Amino acid sequence: MSEGNFEAEYQGTSIDKFVPLSWALSSEMLDSYPGVAELVEAEKAAPVEVMRDLSLRAKIIDSCGLTCTFCHNEGTPVAVDNPSGEIAIRGITGRSGRISVFSADNGVDFIPGRMDPDDANYERSLSLLRRTLDLNELHLTGGEPTLHTKLSEIVQVARDAGYSVSMTSNGEMGGRRIEEAARNGLSKINFSIFGTTPEELAAVQNERFQDTVLAGKKISALHESIGEAAEAGIKVAANLVMSRPDHQERVIRLIDDFDPRLDLRVLPDLSNTQESAIAIYSLLAQLGAKPIVAQVEAGSSNARVRYALPNGRTIAFKQIRPARLEECGDCSLNNPEDCMEGFYGTRLYVDKYGGYKVGVCLQRMDLVSSIDEFAESDLSRQILELRETEYTKMQTLYKREQ
Repeated sequence: MSEGNFEAEYQGTSIDKFVPLSWALSSEMLDSYPGVAELVEAEKAAPVEVMRDLSLRAKIIDSCGLTCTFCHNEGTPVAVDNPSGEIAIRGITGRSGRISVFSADNGVDFIPGRMDPDDANYERSLSLLRRTLDLNELHLTGGEPTLHTKLSEIVQVARDAGYSVSMTSNGEMGGRRIEEAARNGLSKINFSIFGTTPEELAAVQNERFQDTVLAGKKISALHESIGEAAEAGIKVAANLVMSRPDHQERVIRLIDDFDPRLDLRVLPDLSNTQESAIAIYSLLAQLGAKPIVAQVEAGSSNARVRYALPNGRTIAFKQIRPARLEECGDCSLNNPEDCMEGFYGTRLYVDKYGGYKVGVCLQRMDLVSSIDEFAESDLSRQILELRETEYTKMQTLYKREQ
């Protein structure tokens, strides 16, 4: 797989930009961990599905009831901590206890607002981006999307504009708003699970909010949200970051104690990729999991390998591959240590004053532009060309008919 080699090394190993980063881990690193090297080789031998990334991520609200210490908040400052409209708090916690980890130095120059389904600019932005980038899926993010009082209307306008609609949620609102959003066409929810017990959830909150009683209520609401979504016919998935080997128990609890209808996904900690990946492989080996398919997206850094568990369920190891736009070439962050997610896809924002904007990188928010500027920009061309060029090359590389 020499074609398109990434111009850097990762953990001492050359990287092919068309494969997950974990495939670059050397056998010397893995030999000390029983079964891990074998799993990596089994992943490389698994069938590969190549897909195009046709999605748009929309930050519809900034509000959130959690104070997770690792939150990137889609690259924007925490709105409630900057009420004047001027950015005073970035990269540190304000009175809310929340944080946006990249905002300290990513060049962001606006405060996020709340998308309004009654504002014609919301529908116009969706339609213009759909035409410009040939998109078909809208993924709602925040903050916490279920805190938006007009969530179902947000979904309906997007459906009318030609998108399928999915959402990321921490589940803190319980079942409220989910059933109505499902009636309006919400098809999938990815539940981000930051702890499977009150103690785990409390441990990753701002120190002023490490309350296990409150965390217990949040966990209960999460279970309720998952159940309500599944009952409403929404596909439900669980995303859980596994940073270290001592996080194995939370993944096992996710398998044993959470709703069996969940599509399970384990994510590496991007700030500690090597240890995290080895910990995940070690757990998969311990569980007796077998890789069944690798899925890679042309036009974004998103990749995953789906495993079969002995009990018949599946679990995915969600990974990152080093996809890059032309714009990334001269970026000082364009190396495997500093660039956290590569080009992960296109993001839609609205600022405090109702202006709609497009971004392409959480760590380079200086690249954010207005909708009209973006539609005419070279960035939109780069995104289209990356998608089609990668799709063609990966189809040849993996010799798969899609």
